[in-house]
Amino acid sequence: MMDSTDMHLLRELEQGLPFVPAPFEEIGGRLGLSGDEVVERIRRLKEAGVIRKFRARIDQRKMGITANALVAWRPAPGNGIPTGTLLAAFPQVTHCYERRPVPGRWEYTLYSVHHGYSRETVVDDVKAIAETIHCRDYTILFSTREFKRVPNVRMRENGGSL
Repeated sequence: MMDSTDMHLLRELEQGLPFVPAPFEEIGGRLGLSGDEVVERIRRLKEAGVIRKFRARIDQRKMGITANALVAWRPAPGNGIPTGTLLAAFPQVTHCYERRPVPGRWEYTLYSVHHGYSRETVVDDVKAIAETIHCRDYTILFSTREFKRVPNVRMRENGGSL
């Protein structure tokens, strides 16, 4: 059963964890709880299914990561291990997808997402990956504009429906 402190805690958590050495102590201070009490309440709310997921969402710009790129790859057929499997194994690759080409218009079949502190770093990483996986046909598409994801407030106010 939730009490008013749980409701206040959930509101605090929706704002995200503060970027401080002891975030649960910080939240607890605002609610009149210790950091351990905050953690225990979160654990209890998760076990009860009130909180389904508890995860970090990093603001990469605050960390200095400003170069974001989608790399489109056109691997040569028949290299033994599928190129997508090789590509996805690199720690620099945060996402990796396979898509059908558009014959005569867009022949790329693999896509990977890369982030770095500079465009030069991303380009160097992609070149090194290309050499390792023996794929010379690729193009790097850097992001030029950032779109921010925000929670759908209307959905929350209407109990999940628009």
